[in-house]
Amino acid sequence: TAHVEYNSNIRHYAHVDCPGHADYVKNMITGAAQMDGAILVCSAADGPMPQTREHILLSRQVGVPYIVVFLNKADLVDDAELLELVEMEVRDLLSTYDFPGDDTPIIIGSARMALEGKDDNEMGTTAVKKLVETLDSYIPEPERAIDKPFLMPIEDVFSISGRGTVVTGRIERGIVRVQDALEIVGLRDTTTTTCTGVEMFRKLLDEGRAGENCGVLLRGTKRDDVERGQVLVKPGSVKPHTKFTAEVYVLSKE
Repeated sequence: TAHVEYNSNIRHYAHVDCPGHADYVKNMITGAAQMDGAILVCSAADGPMPQTREHILLSRQVGVPYIVVFLNKADLVDDAELLELVEMEVRDLLSTYDFPGDDTPIIIGSARMALEGKDDNEMGTTAVKKLVETLDSYIPEPERAIDKPFLMPIEDVFSISGRGTVVTGRIERGIVRVQDALEIVGLRDTTTTTCTGVEMFRKLLDEGRAGENCGVLLRGTKRDDVERGQVLVKPGSVKPHTKFTAEVYVLSKE
């Protein structure tokens, strides 16, 4: 998954780009689990593909609350009835997985036209602007658990020469500040560490807050001491367990 950021007129968005190819399902799950909403991109020329169904299913299972649809490549479709048919298929798919298919906003456009600065039939820049406006209006402002103890599931780990180890992820709750004492919990024995820096989209910050995708620089923690699946937490706030009850969804390669 790749992270990019942009601003609408009223919001700042952290956009997690999830690959559409079936081989990237694991990364798709990692990205989807961080989302307050999703943009489902579907080709207007080809209609829903196998991975379209897969992404809608995964969005449901990991708890993505809202979906907005962008029917891309509409400039390649001359038949208005074909566009309507693709839209109906997407709405049916959404309804199949308990999303409000009839009420889900669907924007029709062409990303290529927008990139080229074209706007024939309002399918280029106008469509992309409409998409962002729809994100603002359809996806509500999420409530953040700022006042709870800090917790960030670790998505990835990096080693930066001369600075140390950085763990990245989306902060689920609380606030982390530079010089805060922290614990790394899960998968192995709990270890203690200290936050020596917070970074978001290549900007150094004094703190990271719930809902933000951050990198946290850790003092005295080696690259091999931490891995995806662990959590970074306020000391004493999380107890690891070896047994739990779960509802499990297993996806076959097909």
